[in-house]
Amino acid sequence: MDDVLDERKKKILKAIIKTYMETGEPVGSRTISKYPDLNVSSATIRNEMSDLTDMGYIVQPHTSAGRIPSDKGYRLYVDELTREKESEIAEIREMMIENTDKMDKVLKKVAKVLAANTNYATMITVPQYSGSRLKFIQLSRVSEHQLIAVVVCEGNVIRNQIIDLDEEMDDQTILKLNLLLNTNLNGVPIQDINLGMIARLKEQAGTHSGVVATVLDAVAATIQVDEEDLEVYTSGTTNIFKYPELADKSRASELISTFEDKKELADMVRESMGDQESTGVQVYIGDEVPIQTMKDCSVVTASYELGNGMHGTIGIIGPKRMDYENVVDSLKKLKVHLDEAVNKKT
Repeated sequence: MDDVLDERKKKILKAIIKTYMETGEPVGSRTISKYPDLNVSSATIRNEMSDLTDMGYIVQPHTSAGRIPSDKGYRLYVDELTREKESEIAEIREMMIENTDKMDKVLKKVAKVLAANTNYATMITVPQYSGSRLKFIQLSRVSEHQLIAVVVCEGNVIRNQIIDLDEEMDDQTILKLNLLLNTNLNGVPIQDINLGMIARLKEQAGTHSGVVATVLDAVAATIQVDEEDLEVYTSGTTNIFKYPELADKSRASELISTFEDKKELADMVRESMGDQESTGVQVYIGDEVPIQTMKDCSVVTASYELGNGMHGTIGIIGPKRMDYENVVDSLKKLKVHLDEAVNKKT
């Protein structure tokens, strides 16, 4: 787990964490001595547990001899688990969904399946688009004083925009505007369309600069992620009551409110999505969780990608003694659940 700990301390710490995750009770040396991997006496284990306490990996909550993992201990355990599972976790980022019509149904099902499999609360965000390039723009006449602009980006993301005209526009002018827009914008990443480029296009469009401005607004809106646009689906929130450390009335009430409001969940997702160093899976333990009401929880978030610049986040929320291995395995199986749900004919 860490160079500071020798092999025996690592095994004892892992045994303490696994036992505590199963029971929720402080763990004593006698319980640990029964582990088949540890062929040492209770006295030796007591000495090692004392060292682990001094090093901050476990704490003694009461005057009893039992110990529980600290946030530092959980962190060490999770970091090793993440390394071990790295190849499996990578599968999450390779998921593909081709039929977006079923997206909402699929995501809700995934959240429900994960909640059932883990016995924790889960969340999943509707995927957002990033890094899209323009494929083409088509201006067409709707009526004498209206055009429709069809904007198509990579991944066949389509945006339609009705444009009101002050006066009728002839076919030759519409053709020229189509040529102007496509010659300058085809294949350009949307985030690279800057004020200078917009000003240049408007100048070339002359008296029709207003039409160009409206079209470019439609382009920007294709990938714009507004604060309100990041939709989060949740499931299994009542699972929180199964864990005594999270079930007292005021604490549980605050947690439920966080799940119902979803704003803080969305903020946490944005923060993790903005972390370019992320390998796809992040684990927040205790005080590391950026949501005040979840300081007694652990949160595991995993990024997923659906190809064509679409990506989102899955999160699993539970007590600090959560079964991290099961959580990671459940995330690994996510690809299978998504594939089955998307490909199933309705």
